[in-house]
Amino acid sequence: MQADSNRWFTLRVPASSANLGPGFDALGLALGVYLTCRFRRSEALTIQASGRDAASIPCSSDNLIWQTALTVAQAHRMTMPPIELHIDNEIPLGKGMGSSAAALTAGVVIADELLELGWKPLRILDEAARLEGHPDNVAPCTLGSIVASAIDSGGVTRAVRLDLPKSFDLAIVVPDFDLPTAKARAVLPSGYSREDAVFNVQRAALLIAALATGTTSVFPAAIEDRFHQPYREALVPGLHEILRLRAPGLLGCALSGAGPSILVFFERGYESVCGLVVQIFRLHGHEAETLHCSIPERGFELRRE
Repeated sequence: MQADSNRWFTLRVPASSANLGPGFDALGLALGVYLTCRFRRSEALTIQASGRDAASIPCSSDNLIWQTALTVAQAHRMTMPPIELHIDNEIPLGKGMGSSAAALTAGVVIADELLELGWKPLRILDEAARLEGHPDNVAPCTLGSIVASAIDSGGVTRAVRLDLPKSFDLAIVVPDFDLPTAKARAVLPSGYSREDAVFNVQRAALLIAALATGTTSVFPAAIEDRFHQPYREALVPGLHEILRLRAPGLLGCALSGAGPSILVFFERGYESVCGLVVQIFRLHGHEAETLHCSIPERGFELRRE
């Protein structure tokens, strides 16, 4: 081992919100709520977890971060060295804020660093998307900001990022219940009509154009969806009313990922509209908290100590 083989590293990976309404499995944005990993080589694997939902984070060899690092090593016919890993989590688990994508991205970055693969962010994104199966969450975890992404016919992830217009703002309303992604996926149909496909293509194009130019007049139509949210309304009490909310300064609401958290777009200065979402959850018997998250311009950040 080199003299600095026991050097500590600190890695921060942002949470993410995927879909943004009509951009199913294609659009996502980074959120200024973080998974922080402090790690170094060790004689044996040791994992500690603190922060939000720490009791639900495995601290054994089946931890997702460690398992991802092992998978990367095995795919490249290398051996992942044992590590000492300290996890400090801010991302709500099971709430549609990309907690698993953040963990998966962290595992890829840790493997890249300790195996000395020398990957650039786009290569890390490509690896993370291959493991995740779709790029919508891992793309903002890697690149930051708002990202449109796709896996091309050759299996390579392609992604373009853009910044939220300065006149726009957003928040996440997090209810007091979980919704497993597998359950939220299970209610989706196996196919869609041409009418619904055209509907979503139009809205996704309109949404990207609005986010790129800061155009408010096309909301709330730009955030409408027929691919996933109508089928998930039965799983998220109050979602039917939330998606149809209209108020001055409110651009629109969408499920954050598979839910149950709600992504709220609004014009800057109209933060109070988030209270309307909280009220609807309360009317359906659930409390909720509002996270006023920035959108980080960068994705993961790795610092060598």
